[in-house]
Amino acid sequence: MQRISKVFTLMGAIIALAFCVVSCKSNDDDEPTMYTVPVSSSMSSSVPTGFVKVTGATVSSAVSGSNVFITDRTVTIPDMYVCDHEVTQAEYEKYCKYGSSSPSSSYGDGDNYPAYYVNWYDAIVYCNLRSMAENLTPVYAISGETDPKNWTDIVSSDGKYCGPSSSNSTWNGVAMDSSANGYRLPTEAEWEYIAREENKGTTTYSGSNTIDDVAWYTANSDSKTHEVKGKTANSLGIYDMSGNVYEWCYDWYGSISSSTDASGACSGSDRVLRGGSWINYAGFCEVSYRGIIGRPYVRNYCMGFRLVRNAE
Repeated sequence: MQRISKVFTLMGAIIALAFCVVSCKSNDDDEPTMYTVPVSSSMSSSVPTGFVKVTGATVSSAVSGSNVFITDRTVTIPDMYVCDHEVTQAEYEKYCKYGSSSPSSSYGDGDNYPAYYVNWYDAIVYCNLRSMAENLTPVYAISGETDPKNWTDIVSSDGKYCGPSSSNSTWNGVAMDSSANGYRLPTEAEWEYIAREENKGTTTYSGSNTIDDVAWYTANSDSKTHEVKGKTANSLGIYDMSGNVYEWCYDWYGSISSSTDASGACSGSDRVLRGGSWINYAGFCEVSYRGIIGRPYVRNYCMGFRLVRNAE
């Protein structure tokens, strides 16, 4: 099959279609095989409300169609609690504020609509604030500090917080404690593993080969977001992995090789976004597509996020 590189430049929060897009299609001629080894872990007896228990695995062989699970790359996916929906506006606004525009009726406004106009910095602020509020260990630290209220350049008003609106080298140096039990963004490998239904699914979109079953995208969205969980879930019981809003991942964007760390590239200028959105054509919503990237300070009306937690 011919691989087509899509270019779609990401400029900022005002122009929705200005995205920097890099297409990374596999060029292997041989049909790859999938091999997973279950990861043993002590599983909590209680799955948090609104989350789904996802069993991890060590993926050591190429997965058909994937540009993340490739030949000679070994990635260990932990057992996780995965939020069954994208973070909603009501959930986001409990701890955080919008740093630029706020959701509006033009693009979907209401408690159960996904939060958008959220940049990568805002998402990690939310993760740590919610973790602290629920007595969990925060995952992210900036200059050794895990309380976002004490982070340099944090923006606050009326007891709500958000991150910077321009590139910030200090925030770009955030450290992640992969052993912590708090909320975090999935890595790109984790995101794709979930979208592929623990790598057992073979559908083009997360949960179906028919996009209208599982996703809000340009042909059916009426040019706006929709309330979460409005389409069919994938086999894990997780909604909107394809379409509705793009979902930030932890990783810096970069080419993936056999030596790439499980958490992605070591550095970069863009963070990974996955899943496609209400404004995109079907191809952008495929579980294999990894071409959308975003500066960590950019906010847009089609960019949101989903939470995961280690299930230990």
